[in-house]
Amino acid sequence: MKKPNDVIIRSVTKVAVVIIFTFAINLFVSGHHYPGGGFIGGLAFASALILLFLTFDIETVRKNIPVDFKVVAAVGVLIAVLTGVGAMLFDFPFLSQTYGYFNLPVFGKTELATAVIFDVGVALAVIGTSVTIIMSIGDDR
Repeated sequence: MKKPNDVIIRSVTKVAVVIIFTFAINLFVSGHHYPGGGFIGGLAFASALILLFLTFDIETVRKNIPVDFKVVAAVGVLIAVLTGVGAMLFDFPFLSQTYGYFNLPVFGKTELATAVIFDVGVALAVIGTSVTIIMSIGDDR
């Protein structure tokens, strides 16, 4: 059987995935002060991975990205829950956040907040869950 000539779709996908990953990181980073954050950044990141699954076969992507996305989802939930419990250790209500300003070598005066750690957990949970669902729907095994 002749292989399809899909050079154009593969080339466009490689460029589009980089753009989507960059946009997902932008959504994640801007989420503390503007609309966005862990959930929408995680969905955008997962959409880039799903585009890779659609363009290349699942086995090729799994071979190049050897990640168990169920573990990614579990680690994300664990990070998000531990962030909430961490506030309770300091006698604050569950999911209370704190922030501070720090002088970082490259970035200068930068605000760092515990909400970002929570957003990392949410993003990982969304990425892991979304990709696991899509892979289980699309898997023929």
